[in-house]
Order: sequence, then structure tokens, then C-alpha cells
Amino acid sequence: MRLKSLRTCVASLCLFAFIQAVAAAPPPDRCVYPRGLHDEISKKYPGTHLVGLADLDDYNRKLYQKDHGTRCPGLVRANFYGDGKPTWALVVIAGEPPKRKSELLVARQVGKTWEIRSLQTSDGAPVVWREGPGKYDGMYEKEPLRAKSPVIVLCWYGSSAILFAWTGSEAKKIWLSD
Repeated sequence: MRLKSLRTCVASLCLFAFIQAVAAAPPPDRCVYPRGLHDEISKKYPGTHLVGLADLDDYNRKLYQKDHGTRCPGLVRANFYGDGKPTWALVVIAGEPPKRKSELLVARQVGKTWEIRSLQTSDGAPVVWREGPGKYDGMYEKEPLRAKSPVIVLCWYGSSAILFAWTGSEAKKIWLSD
């Protein structure tokens, strides 16, 4: 009887320790490139990686997760060009804090190749997400931007946000906050 109680106690402690370890584990890494894109990015932008939750400070990570859950803050699928081809907005980053350099890229798969366009370079670790088509008012622009396709938002929490929309011939940007 005593041995059975001891086994039950040890098993309970092991189960408790296991549950604590699982609960404390960081969320799974959602920052996985689409097939074939990683090779293209590593050739054109060596030494970079996608902005991930670990690249954000605690405060910015909490803000991002509040709105976007455990999604990757540096990668989002968006039909930016409006043509239905697989298209991704991604933020790649290089360097160590506080001297990090980042770049917002749009990568569209055309056949077996990727067309990659740089939209913005900056310091720090901004995050990216998409919004739907629509009318967007900027801080400095006199006329609203009317987007026929989904748009991309690049955001530096506590600082600024820029919206990018495809006009049919170019990517236009407006400042949402500064």
C-alpha cells in the first residue's frame, strides 16, 4: 500500500512538472517561408531572417499577439497585386539590437520563380499584416487612397505605420500614423 502511494505521488509530480514545462514553452515558430522562397531570399538578402516574435520586445510582442495571435509578425499572405498569384509580404531583418536593419519585401510566385520587390527599408523590427481593399486616409495626403486589392501595413509599435497599395503600375504608400 505504501509503495503504491509513493508511485502515485511520484507520477503526479512528474505529470505536474511536464505540464509546467509545456505551458512555459514558447509558441511554435510560425515564421516559415513558402516553398522555394527561402532560397531566393537567402541569395538576394544574405544574413537576414524573417522578423519573428522573438525579435520583438515584450511590450511590442504583447501588442502584436493581442491583435494577431501567434501568427508570424514578419510574414503574411496577401493578394497585393490583385491577380490571385501566390504573393507574400515579408519583413527580413539583419544585425543585432539596437543596430538592426529591416526591409519590407513583396514576393510573388510566377511559375517556378519569385518576383521580389522591396517596398521599404528601416531600422528596428517592424511587423507586417494585411488589410482588405477599401478607402484609406493618410496623415499627409490630401486625397484618400482607394485600394482595389488587399493592402499591406508595416508598423513600428509606438512609432508609426505605413500602408502600401498596388495601383496597377506601382506600389503607393501612405502614412497611417507617425
